Amino acid sequence: MKTGLMIGCAILILLLGLAYFQYGKFIPTVGSAHQPLSIHEIQQLQQNKPVTSIEVFKSQRILQLKHQQEVIRSYPMRIGFDPTGHKQFEGDGKTPEGTYSIDWRNPQSAYYKSLHISYPNKQDSAYAQQQGQSAGGNVMIHGTVPTRATSVPTSATYMPRKDWTLGCIAVTNSDMDEIWQLVKDHTPIIIHP
Repeated sequence: MKTGLMIGCAILILLLGLAYFQYGKFIPTVGSAHQPLSIHEIQQLQQNKPVTSIEVFKSQRILQLKHQQEVIRSYPMRIGFDPTGHKQFEGDGKTPEGTYSIDWRNPQSAYYKSLHISYPNKQDSAYAQQQGQSAGGNVMIHGTVPTRATSVPTSATYMPRKDWTLGCIAVTNSDMDEIWQLVKDHTPIIIHP
């Protein structure tokens, strides 16, 4: 009886370890989220300090909205599952580095809402073509919870512990709501290593 129980516990521990290894990156981060902006605060920023650029610091996992040189809002983020280096090929799990722009938006994205980043540019496409590969595309700033799961309590503030996207930049759904309202199409985005 004791041997059976010990074997059962060992199997359970092994299965939990495998599950953590496979899905541990989706465990939520623990910590305080910043206070969301009110509608009035968003309107004030739109009028007095409109976003003139987005800066992304991959190594720090921070996305900043800027008015000229002033940071007006800063958000934690997650990036591609293979985060070091510039995106070169479709499926490489990297987030691009360099200067791009927000060129369109999707209010019904698979991950809540999304702003499309203008990757690949001519140089990105030419390099991938020289290597006989696709540069990929559809790199977005988007939410962290799929649209179909937004009714789950706390889904608006869910942030996975580790990087997990295919190359996109993921922020919480509540942060995505702010970014969506504050960032206009054609806003430059500078993505740093």
